[in-house]
Amino acid sequence: MNAPRPRRPVRIALIAREPDHPLLAGVRQLLERDGHLTVGQDEAADVVLLKARGEQELRRAAQYERAGTPVLNSAGATGRCQDRDWMERTARAADLPFAPTLARGVLGRLPWGGPVVVKSLHSRKEDLVARADTPEQWRALVEQWPGEPVLTQRPVDGDGWDRKVWVVGGQVFAEQRRSELVPGAPEGRPWTPDGRERAIALAAGPAFGLEVYGVDLLPGPDGPVVVDVNAFPGVRHQPGAPEALAALVLRTAGR
Repeated sequence: MNAPRPRRPVRIALIAREPDHPLLAGVRQLLERDGHLTVGQDEAADVVLLKARGEQELRRAAQYERAGTPVLNSAGATGRCQDRDWMERTARAADLPFAPTLARGVLGRLPWGGPVVVKSLHSRKEDLVARADTPEQWRALVEQWPGEPVLTQRPVDGDGWDRKVWVVGGQVFAEQRRSELVPGAPEGRPWTPDGRERAIALAAGPAFGLEVYGVDLLPGPDGPVVVDVNAFPGVRHQPGAPEALAALVLRTAGR
């Protein structure tokens, strides 16, 4: 009887702005410990981890996809999640409770309409996310970002804490973080989502075409409200997250 042929190690390529991000470093350590390989960008791979959203990185990921290599998350889904207008339409089509948009347009041309949260239409590093409760605060934003395409939302009156839910291959991780719209340094605290919050987070994956993603929730008057969905977020200090990602990589590679 012939002995079974040894399985070839899985080759993992990283397309990331921060290749040493704790989540990526953790999953790389786990996989390499089991004999799998991290290869350089543009080298042949069995699975690609895409933790970046710049045009160059998305093009590189799309090249892998055209060659038949699976990418987590796909270049298309990662790119679309930067469009906050598309994000709201997609969430509503999936019956996910999403913060409604009041207005869209160039910030310098929009009228003041009462307390609002202002967000850049195109999500990116150091984009505009701010709250304007007074005409003076609104004018200050207009002076700083006059030509910025934005959307505005009515503020959700929560408790100053964002509910961060991260999903990695169907496994849920979560914590609360002090809202970036509240003055003061960011801080976090342990938190376990309830059944409704968990269901919303899990439903977002199929709706947005994502396997590794984050959902930001706020406690609205009628229940949790989604205010953002992120492809491959920075999941830090979450026990079990690197293991969940390593398992997802091996499943994706058919191992």
